[in-house]
Amino acid sequence: MTNITEKTAPNVSVGADTEQPSQKCTANIITTEDENFKSFEEIQREMIKMMDPSYLKTVSMTELYDTVYQSKPPLIDGLLYPGTYIFAGAPKLGKSFLMAQLAYHVSTGTPLWDYTTRKGTVLYLALEDDYRRLQERLYRMVGTEATDNLFFSVSAGQLGNGLDEQLNRFVSEHPDTKLIIIDTLQKVREVGGDNYSYANDYQIITRLKSFADSKGICLLLVHHTRKQTADDKFDMISGTNGLLGAADGAFMLTKEKRTSNTAILEVSGRDQQEQRLHLIKNEKTLAWELSEKETELWKAPPEPLLDEVAEHINTDYPCWVGSPTELVVFLGVDMKANALSLRLNVNARRLLDEYGIHYESKRSHDGRKVRLTFVKRDDA
Repeated sequence: MTNITEKTAPNVSVGADTEQPSQKCTANIITTEDENFKSFEEIQREMIKMMDPSYLKTVSMTELYDTVYQSKPPLIDGLLYPGTYIFAGAPKLGKSFLMAQLAYHVSTGTPLWDYTTRKGTVLYLALEDDYRRLQERLYRMVGTEATDNLFFSVSAGQLGNGLDEQLNRFVSEHPDTKLIIIDTLQKVREVGGDNYSYANDYQIITRLKSFADSKGICLLLVHHTRKQTADDKFDMISGTNGLLGAADGAFMLTKEKRTSNTAILEVSGRDQQEQRLHLIKNEKTLAWELSEKETELWKAPPEPLLDEVAEHINTDYPCWVGSPTELVVFLGVDMKANALSLRLNVNARRLLDEYGIHYESKRSHDGRKVRLTFVKRDDA
């Protein structure tokens, strides 16, 4: 971010910030002076405890509330979030067209149906296609409106045999990567990975999830369904429950008739509300269009404190730094500093997602320091 001036509270007792002139303010960094200061002996004791196999690391409820757990905003509001997801459906049902559609919308930042989309680099491993087919499909779907943020590959290594290094290198070369689609999961299962045990399936997804979580991206794994029907559609995912058990969520695309141009997309996950979307395929472009939602997205109840923060932190006053006590005065709210900090800690993600305000709170030897930064939606 550029041209954002940091403003500190008057008479701030937070060390270096009171002695330095205005400077550019970043939304994701508080200097090393703001880290928890520990003596060498304290660090040594903690290391010894953690090396002890009988030591169980725990976090108290007080520590839990005292911590700001930063998270990345959704790629597509209410629909697609950072994490690892399975996208399942029967063969030749239109999954690849929907994958291309998702990839294009995220890479361009254009809304998908009526969902807000954030722009980022996308890698699409179309491992059951070739470049000619991809070219024809995309041209039919979006015409000549190409983008430099969408990358394709029709060949890749397997887990434990090249894929790990390939994905890591791509993300390091494209640090703004938000989405990687692997179409299909079966194509990258490690050699000898046909053992469909719960443990094996769980381990595969856990391995991919570890990569996605470490990079803060969304990993979408296209997979097939079994022929057997089930009361719960997600029980039709090919393999064991280990796949869904380890993933952050799943999408299921189904049709009543294979020849129909209508389908139902069911969504279930940890971060998003369960949804059932009725889609219809555009006969001209072959892109999927939303015709009906059976489930409206649940909205959290209003939080007046966040509205108050948004009134003070905006494009005119994009950054504030100070102590929690000074923040109470700055916002003009009637609550104790500790209560204010707790509520902002818990609502940090919502403050970023809904208001575009990044909140940080770190403890230093001079006490707790809070930073509020207004960021652009595309940077959130």
